[in-house]
Amino acid sequence: MSGRWEHFAHGADIGVRGIGSTEGQAFEQAALAMTAVIIEPSTVAAREMRNVDCEAPDDELLFVEWLNSLIYLMAVHKMLFSRFAVQLQGGLLRGEAWGERFDRTRHEAAVEIKGATYTMLSVTHENGLWVAQTVVDV
Repeated sequence: MSGRWEHFAHGADIGVRGIGSTEGQAFEQAALAMTAVIIEPSTVAAREMRNVDCEAPDDELLFVEWLNSLIYLMAVHKMLFSRFAVQLQGGLLRGEAWGERFDRTRHEAAVEIKGATYTMLSVTHENGLWVAQTVVDV
């Protein structure tokens, strides 16, 4: 199964959910859902790669660390990302994010994400699928 992502409503903020056949794929798809809050992912070229290394004591906290690391990279490097790869081992995440620098002439950003929250946070494995979700503060 190829993964998929979706949004869900939550007050003034928005929920992001990644679904995949592996936990890593669910994390990747949730990152894509987060990008889609900001901009249509297909408008972002995967030109440059940034490494993302995270560590946390459990899957849920690791998921929030992953998303917040991406938000940090977007802010510091003024980038948008459209492709992700995640390797998980215990409480460690080694990830890669591919994207490009924000270009006002080509990218119409809808909102800025301030951070991933612990609201509705869960990482579950049910019926053969992994689901990673949380609410992001916009």
